[in-house]
Amino acid sequence: MFTVLTRQPCEQAGLKAFSRTPAIIALVVLLLSVVVLVAITLIQFHHKEVLLPGLKYGIVLDAGSSRTTVYVYQWPAEKENNTGVVSQTFKCSVKGSGISSYGKNPQDVPKAFEDCMQKVQGQIPGHLHRSTRIYLGATAGMRLLRLQNESAANEVLTSIQNYFKSQPFDFRGAQIISGQEEGIYGWITANYLMGNFLEKNLWHMWVHPNGVETIGALDLGGASTQISFAAGEKVGLNTSSIMKVSLYGYVYTLYTHSFQCYGRNEAEKRFLAMLLQNSPIKTSIINPCYPQNYVTTFTGGYIFDSLCTADLRPENYDPDDIITFEGTGDPSLCREKVASLFDFKACHDQEACSFDGVYQPKVKGAFVAFAGFYYTVSAFNLSGSFSLNAFNSSTWDLCSESWSQLPLRLPRFDEVYARSYCFSAHYIYHLLVNGYRFTEETWPQIRFKKEVGNSSIAWSLGYMLSLTNQIPAESPLIRLPMDPPAFLGILAFFTAVALLSLAFLVYLYVSSRKQRQSQHTFNHTVDSE
Repeated sequence: MFTVLTRQPCEQAGLKAFSRTPAIIALVVLLLSVVVLVAITLIQFHHKEVLLPGLKYGIVLDAGSSRTTVYVYQWPAEKENNTGVVSQTFKCSVKGSGISSYGKNPQDVPKAFEDCMQKVQGQIPGHLHRSTRIYLGATAGMRLLRLQNESAANEVLTSIQNYFKSQPFDFRGAQIISGQEEGIYGWITANYLMGNFLEKNLWHMWVHPNGVETIGALDLGGASTQISFAAGEKVGLNTSSIMKVSLYGYVYTLYTHSFQCYGRNEAEKRFLAMLLQNSPIKTSIINPCYPQNYVTTFTGGYIFDSLCTADLRPENYDPDDIITFEGTGDPSLCREKVASLFDFKACHDQEACSFDGVYQPKVKGAFVAFAGFYYTVSAFNLSGSFSLNAFNSSTWDLCSESWSQLPLRLPRFDEVYARSYCFSAHYIYHLLVNGYRFTEETWPQIRFKKEVGNSSIAWSLGYMLSLTNQIPAESPLIRLPMDPPAFLGILAFFTAVALLSLAFLVYLYVSSRKQRQSQHTFNHTVDSE
């Protein structure tokens, strides 16, 4: 009894000393592991390459068939290869018509650019002028001019190149892009601005968004129109309209097609030519798409000098002939006659076909309609998504108005555009519904938009992204201080150490608690004896 009583304090003291030392060691290891984990995570996530701070700029001239638009883009220099950082900072519309109209006087093209280029120089810091790349891409208007008169098209481009060589920017050339390229670049722009290509994962690395679908792109210009959308893997690849596009290491199977002469302006010229062709009187023509009581005149050259209407010229064609068109504002007859611009029967009831016998897989998913699509529906006080019934109702209301009432209905009145809104609306209906085969159910999936944020939806941004390697294919977009496998290995090691230390502390705590309970029972037994 005495022996037990005198040894008890010694055993308790030894037990406390034994449990306290490893507990302190385990606690220190746990704290160190946590500190290391936090440190390497912060270093990894907040690391940036040592690059010069500031901004970089790029300039693109969208030389369309009806006008040229200058876009200025900028992005942080230290994030040159990141996505989502390129933004449009300036936009300028060049006065006058498109560059294709200078085929007979190419030396006058630079004069048209001068005003906008002076403004652009003021938008970009002087010390960055020499390092700022500038590109000019010409579309359907120049494609038509090249087909009609290749030497004239080359002279226009040469005049442009000589002008920009005297500018203080890094000029990278003027070129005519294909309709397919125009469609792809428009699709890239739309999805880039919508954030559909990349997002940052847990490790702050750019990855393909999980479950995010791309959107289709619908572009309506003056001389051509484009449709582009991800068509899936089951489509046939034996057609030039299906392309494999690789962006950020992710491959998209893309359907894209450009319809030459189906831009809004050229389509209306073809429509006027067909009205003339079917009229018994060749000098005064009834146009059901023009507003009631509207009368205008055109020369034969205005209608028939285009390559798109060359095969519709009358036998005794004279470019100086004066032709009068009188509007009747008949929306039903207008819709009926506009349908004749398309050959819907050429598809022979094939599902994978749009019009004129052109292959097209079934449209699916969301679409964004920009350029001429947007400007037309906005005149009808529509934008974003709306039903096909709402579009038809607005079309009938506006197309039934007389010319004198039209200025009261339109937010901005311009005779050239106002007289043609009814034709444009019916043309868009046939193109989207009977051509691309949008239905009453799928029509609301089309969003009619002009821009995202402050950036215009246009092929020009996708064009610049591609040419400046802002979208590098299959290359790392951010360089971290250590490779992901090494980072994950170190992270796993210190996480395991921390968990083991924590488990050991819990073990010591439970063991100490059990020993105290046993000692308490023993003491109670001794005291009772």
